[in-house]
Amino acid sequence: MQIPSNKSEVAAETPQIPKHVAIIMDGNGRWAQARGLARTEGHARGADSVRETVRECRSLGVKNLTLYAFSVANWDRPQAEVRALMQLLAHFAEQEKAELKERGIRLNVIGDLDDIPNGARKAIDDAMACTADCHEMVLSLALSYGGRHDIVSAARSLAIKVKAGLLLPEEIDEQRFQTEMTTHSLPSVDLLIRTGGESRVSDFLLFESAYAELLFLPIMWPEFRRRHMREAVQIFSSRERRFGLTSSQVNGDGGHSFDPHDSVNAAPAHSEVAAASSARG
Repeated sequence: MQIPSNKSEVAAETPQIPKHVAIIMDGNGRWAQARGLARTEGHARGADSVRETVRECRSLGVKNLTLYAFSVANWDRPQAEVRALMQLLAHFAEQEKAELKERGIRLNVIGDLDDIPNGARKAIDDAMACTADCHEMVLSLALSYGGRHDIVSAARSLAIKVKAGLLLPEEIDEQRFQTEMTTHSLPSVDLLIRTGGESRVSDFLLFESAYAELLFLPIMWPEFRRRHMREAVQIFSSRERRFGLTSSQVNGDGGHSFDPHDSVNAAPAHSEVAAASSARG
């Protein structure tokens, strides 16, 4: 869905702020190539969008922002591009940690940080340590991350515990399952944004985005600015989130949810099919 270019098209009311925003930052390479630049220049310009987005989310009151920085599939990209991305990641962590701490933003990582090269790993570890006592917002970077991989790893961990007699199969529910995932400290995603004109989630937060509102934007990530984030929140606020209920139930005038115990002694519904069967009898 395209963000309205005219601000008058967006509701003027105070928006409902999503607790958890997740963003697939797509289009860096294509943005650069369209301008005759190296793909790595697109990633460098994309860092400016990250900075603006973090600031705007903090200003809006978003408590959790998760950015798809590097997927497990990205390791298959050309080595020169991967090296440039890791260097950019290290630079970002070094340069931004002071501002993150000042704004009360804790840096977090989901995915497999052990896969990250030592230089970038040290910079990230230092930034996480620097911001460890911040509580206003959590900025999570998805690094060497894949939703399927995280789900499989969680299942394997639970299977080991069941085999060791530390856990009963019937004790495993959605909440217990998520405790084994790298996203265990994060709430469910409310708003998932993807730039770059593509309409897919690309193995990002599959479990956590079950009821997320999805927003697919035609702009490339280096073009994403604070106003786009504000307008995305306005669009989120205008959507009705039903979580399996009806609109009437969400609005408080739809009656009670179905209770199977109430129907045990209820008379069978009268229908044309039932009437025809009775007539034949």
